[in-house]
Amino acid sequence: GGPRHGKGIHPATLAFQGLRIAVNRELHVLQQALPQAVELLRPGGRLGVISFHSLEDRIVKTWFLEVGMLPRGKKNKYAQFSKLEEEDEVMFTSPDEPDSDLLILTKRPIVAGEAETKLNPRARSAKLRVLEKRR
Repeated sequence: GGPRHGKGIHPATLAFQGLRIAVNRELHVLQQALPQAVELLRPGGRLGVISFHSLEDRIVKTWFLEVGMLPRGKKNKYAQFSKLEEEDEVMFTSPDEPDSDLLILTKRPIVAGEAETKLNPRARSAKLRVLEKRR
């Protein structure tokens, strides 16, 4: 191994990651793909997006917050995964756009636990965000 800085990521790794992202236009493609993916969903359908670095995650998080709504008043941390029925009353944290068809199911991203990271070290950087098309 060579010199390592910060979180243990070799500087060359970061340089090549930056080149790959730029050459493949990965962030631009992600920005285009998100609205296209939602268009394909039927009511009740869910979109899960896994990001592997902070630039991707920032794009996904920002886009989810722009187009979706966060339900308020969940008592159970796993309640976000229960199916919300059309007749359920849902109070939203964003009063600006109460008519959003998209409900953000993950207030914070889901990340790999310690056991999963031991089995699959690459999972340490993965973050999953999910939204549901209500109608």
